[in-house]
Amino acid sequence: MLTPLLADNIGPAVSAMVKIYGLHLKTLDIGWPAASAVAFGTEIGALVIPLGLLLNVVMLVTKTTKTLNIDLFNYWHYAFVGSLVSIETNSFWWGAFAAAITYIISMVAADRTQKKMENFYGEDLKGISITHGYTVAFAPFAIAINWVIERIPGLRSIDLDAEKMQKRFGILGDPIFLGLVIGAILGVLAQYPVDKIMKLAIILSAVMVLIPRITSMFIEGLSPISKRSQELISTKLPGRSFSIGMTPALLVGHPVTLVASLFLVPVILLLAVIIPGNQFLPLGSLAGLIYIFPLILPYTKRNLIRSFITGAIMMVFGLLFATSVGQIFTQSVKMVQANLIPAGTTYVGSIDFATSPLAWAVYELSTHFAVVGAAVLVVFALALMVWNRKAIISEESAEAVEAPEAAETVTGR
Repeated sequence: MLTPLLADNIGPAVSAMVKIYGLHLKTLDIGWPAASAVAFGTEIGALVIPLGLLLNVVMLVTKTTKTLNIDLFNYWHYAFVGSLVSIETNSFWWGAFAAAITYIISMVAADRTQKKMENFYGEDLKGISITHGYTVAFAPFAIAINWVIERIPGLRSIDLDAEKMQKRFGILGDPIFLGLVIGAILGVLAQYPVDKIMKLAIILSAVMVLIPRITSMFIEGLSPISKRSQELISTKLPGRSFSIGMTPALLVGHPVTLVASLFLVPVILLLAVIIPGNQFLPLGSLAGLIYIFPLILPYTKRNLIRSFITGAIMMVFGLLFATSVGQIFTQSVKMVQANLIPAGTTYVGSIDFATSPLAWAVYELSTHFAVVGAAVLVVFALALMVWNRKAIISEESAEAVEAPEAAETVTGR
């Protein structure tokens, strides 16, 4: 309910800016619903859930993952890559291969970010991991960019998060006020009349209040499912620790995510115009920018500046990724649901999942490098699985040692 509220109000403002400032780019963002329609509307999409669950079971049994992925709707991310590859190569099997590789990489990423995510967001998310193919792709880049920032004098000393902003600037640093300001700026840039500027400002301010409230209820509601799922799988594989793979919608309510996402809206429009070679115009899925940040924050330690810089840098590349797959994306939409393409549009795309570095890499290697690309992906995926298995075994050994010590401490008391 809230994502369309955000999209339906930002979208028209951005459309107005496109006309006012003459932003004529060939590839139009028609939103993630179009991408999911493509993903689930092909042969790969029809089989991605049983394929994913089969891979999940195999990885659980072989200890190459500890996550039970029940975020079934977002399996469309794996199907999206597989569908593009299948259509490009005219081969179901190449598409299934690409979907499987994307799934495996996402599962390993979910495992390796789980503890960091849990420690950052708190006990309410204990035992939950994020398997969302789009969100997990940004965690490695957050680590790398954060490492670079740590070595830049001046920039590394800036420590600004939502709480510190509020303490330092009072009401001016409150996410509610920032939503108001960003909404007003977007309204002015869109040359809205005063009443529409005020309306947009108030709606974005309200979103800054409502999304955290709703996500906290979401977490509360899903917690019993997560715990029960862990109990059931533990009876099948005793002595093992597990995580439950869920949607990043649980995490998007963090104030830094919301503020960074709203700041990124005008910036990504500017980037779309100035980046050489870009033809992708972000529009229909700007609200999807919130899904960039949930696994960036644990590595930037809720630092707004670092989180925003990471998101902006990734979108520089993301726009070019979306441009490069614009033609095959458009061809796929025409095959599955042609009415999603607006009249007069040359190509179409979507921020989620076409700007993903993971989607782009798997697509390019699977289609343009044939056997060599497939070999690279297989070796990479197997290496990740072996690395993850070693990490899981190490973690379980540490937990086995800690358990008796905890029991002794309790008994002593």
